[in-house]
Amino acid sequence: MTTTSPPRSTGRKLARFVGHYLEMVVAMLVGMMVLGMLWPASWTARVEVGALLMATDMTVAMALWMRIRKHSWPRVLEMSAAMYLPFVALFVPYWMDLMSGDALMVAAHVIMFPLMLVAMLWRRADYWH
Repeated sequence: MTTTSPPRSTGRKLARFVGHYLEMVVAMLVGMMVLGMLWPASWTARVEVGALLMATDMTVAMALWMRIRKHSWPRVLEMSAAMYLPFVALFVPYWMDLMSGDALMVAAHVIMFPLMLVAMLWRRADYWH
């Protein structure tokens, strides 16, 4: 005998989508707090190095959580790119003295979250179920 479950409602799918997004954000915060303690202050003193280390801390924890949740490596890599891209892109205005190191960190974090959402919407089938 074969049984099938009824399709999930749009509200339920939306709740799972939002829940997954929030799980990734929580994993990123945990990674930033836990792994961030590993780096010597001399390494994080330079803005670019500190930014890349922070992005790495967040990405490692988020990638681990995504793999636990059975996401494929291509989806993990896309989401990881969404996390690094704002930092790397904002290095140029930072190097041109158009923004401070603090502004770079704030702007990169502000840009990162919508980019993650774009990645999820682009691969909706992997997140909307």
